[in-house]
Amino acid sequence: MKGGQLLINIDNIHLWRGKQCLLEQANALLYPDQHYALVGVNGSGKSSFFQLLLGELTADKGSVHLSSQWRLAHMSQAMAASQRSAIDYVIDGDDRLRAIEAQLSTAETNNDAYRIADLHQQLDEIDGYRARVRGEQMMQGLGFSVADRDKPVAHFSGGWRIRLHLAQTLMCPADVLLLDEPTNHLDMDATLWLEQWLQRYSGLLLLISHDRDFIDTTCDTILHIEHRQLYTYRGNYSSFERQRAERLAQQTVMAQKQARRVAEMERFVKRFRAKASKAKQAQSRLKALAKMEMIAPAHADSPFDFSFPVPERVSDPLLVLRQCALGYGQQALLQNVNLTIHPGSRIGLLGANGQGKSTLLKSLAGELTPLSGERVVGANVKIGYFSQHQLETLDFDASPLLHLQRLQPTASEQSIRNFLGGFCFVGESALQAVANFSGGEKARLALALIVWQKPNILLLDEPTNHLDLSMCYALTVALQRFSGAVVIVSHDRHLLRHTVDEWLLLNNAQLLPFEGDLEDYARWLLQHKRAEKKKGAVVSHQQADQQTQQQPTTQSQQSLNALKKQQRDAEKAMEKASAALATIEQQLLDPTLYDADHKAELQELLQRQGELKKQHQTLEETWLACAQACEEKP
Repeated sequence: MKGGQLLINIDNIHLWRGKQCLLEQANALLYPDQHYALVGVNGSGKSSFFQLLLGELTADKGSVHLSSQWRLAHMSQAMAASQRSAIDYVIDGDDRLRAIEAQLSTAETNNDAYRIADLHQQLDEIDGYRARVRGEQMMQGLGFSVADRDKPVAHFSGGWRIRLHLAQTLMCPADVLLLDEPTNHLDMDATLWLEQWLQRYSGLLLLISHDRDFIDTTCDTILHIEHRQLYTYRGNYSSFERQRAERLAQQTVMAQKQARRVAEMERFVKRFRAKASKAKQAQSRLKALAKMEMIAPAHADSPFDFSFPVPERVSDPLLVLRQCALGYGQQALLQNVNLTIHPGSRIGLLGANGQGKSTLLKSLAGELTPLSGERVVGANVKIGYFSQHQLETLDFDASPLLHLQRLQPTASEQSIRNFLGGFCFVGESALQAVANFSGGEKARLALALIVWQKPNILLLDEPTNHLDLSMCYALTVALQRFSGAVVIVSHDRHLLRHTVDEWLLLNNAQLLPFEGDLEDYARWLLQHKRAEKKKGAVVSHQQADQQTQQQPTTQSQQSLNALKKQQRDAEKAMEKASAALATIEQQLLDPTLYDADHKAELQELLQRQGELKKQHQTLEETWLACAQACEEKP
């Protein structure tokens, strides 16, 4: 593909779904080598737009031109169980590879030597001999263990199947990549790995995501569905917000609402500055809040406007865990847990998948009894717990109005309707059965039920899954205004950055304070993974030494020494690149850098950041290759 060459042409599209008009005379031009984020409120037509590109929907008027020569890969949020092994399922994403393998099997059966040679050449051309290695790297990056590779797909839970589906999609050597909420069911380290992979992807990327930090890192263009039209904005999501804020600021009808949002942000910034106790965290948080205050006008026309009521009564402390072992059956995932939650606590839980973050929240919520130790609940505690499976607790036959009436039969219908309006359940939608709702609408209702009960402590486990960006913003603002305590697990770094004051790290069955911010945690993750890989390589090498009685020859020893030297050199270069990357990322935190006068400097820094990330990835691959080669040496 040549840069600048038109790849997709959306020409004067009209699209209706039932009685609702989603697109009307909409136009867009999409080019190769560009990464687009498709954004818009829930129900605006994002998924329908994907279906248009996939040929699963036909426009009522207009045309979609996508050349048949371009290969297209698509990740949806649904997949069926299968008895195929996980690694085979992932490799199935490369359909051309599988076709060549099938033809090769036939040629070998027929002893067709010429055909066999030709097919082996084709395999070499598409890097087919490394397909299993590439598939294993995909799985490892998305959090699967070595033992998971040969397990059947049906063995995994729904969230892990989605990860396998994502890995299969990424295996396809596509010119166009469509991803629908790819970070759902990913923890933060898997999200960071996916970001790095997409940064290296050279085709046209079009993704739907509610994770604005993920969009900022992976996309250079925003395609916005608004008022049944398609608007293209150059830059990432933060840039889009600034551009849209400037446009909306010119519309006097929005001025009053904008002023209110900005005033709310100013008050929160002042409140945090007054109570900030940790210098580094305070500096990082204040810069993030200042940026959020700046883009508040971009969300002035959001249909979502709600807040958590002031708790009627509180206790101090609210919840205490003393010397607790937490887990299931007789298996403790966490040991010696000591945690005290006070009114106003803002705690973010960090840690890789499987380290016990959800287990800790369940234990705090009282859904899981500690295996040992003591859980103490304050006299006036009222817990609002949002679990990863919260949507399953809804009554699909009942309406939003009925859900709230069951919680408070004495409340008037009008007061309930007014409350539901803040979550965009207005008119007939407040009376519809939940079964007809989208995932985003169900998630909004689940949150509304928690807000309605006036909790004084919120335990939130991935609350932004299924929410669109406007609702994520509204939730962030509502949490900032909440006067109670918050303990949150989320891969949404924007939400964490703007609502959390204190970080706790779950690692090796321990709960420990984490000093630093999310950027420090990302670096800690990389260093931790590198240390684990080195440890694994050393252990494997020691095991190999114990199994052999022969001493290596002089030549093989020299080869081994050369590999180890190359590995050490790669590690030193990685540390140097990490340090340079940290310096640039610190510079990018300066809000003045995003002024028009510093545009050239910003572009230079972003370009250098991208180069360093690619350099670091290459060095890491070199290190791993050397480690594996050392492991295989006799």
